[in-house]
Amino acid sequence: MSRVSSLSSPFLLGFDEIERALDRVTKGADGYPPYNIERIAGGDGQPERLRITLAVAGFTREQLDVTVEESQLLIRGRQQEEKTRQYLHRGIAARQFQRTFLLADGMEVLGADLRNGLLSIDLARPEPARMVRSIAIKQQD
Repeated sequence: MSRVSSLSSPFLLGFDEIERALDRVTKGADGYPPYNIERIAGGDGQPERLRITLAVAGFTREQLDVTVEESQLLIRGRQQEEKTRQYLHRGIAARQFQRTFLLADGMEVLGADLRNGLLSIDLARPEPARMVRSIAIKQQD
């Protein structure tokens, strides 16, 4: 079964990259781990920031990986099964995950912090420098 693209109109030319980006984002949306995205107001010359917070209880810093590949923020978690433990009941499974966020042009990852089972990643989009360029006008005789 083929999927009909929402960008397949003959009037929308050159939007293939956007369509591929939307496909990448929707593939990794299984709901785990849960996350929040909040806007943090800028001040004192600081730009407005975004903070992504993921609930990663049970993961250590060594088991988490935050990378930027092309224009994607990838957060991966890998836990290993502990063979030495014998569980009578196992309600908390060792689970791997990958969460992907598509970043707009110019977005920068400022850093990541793990505290109390919450992984916070701060992002900012620096204000672009305002450029004014004068264009010379040629006179044709």
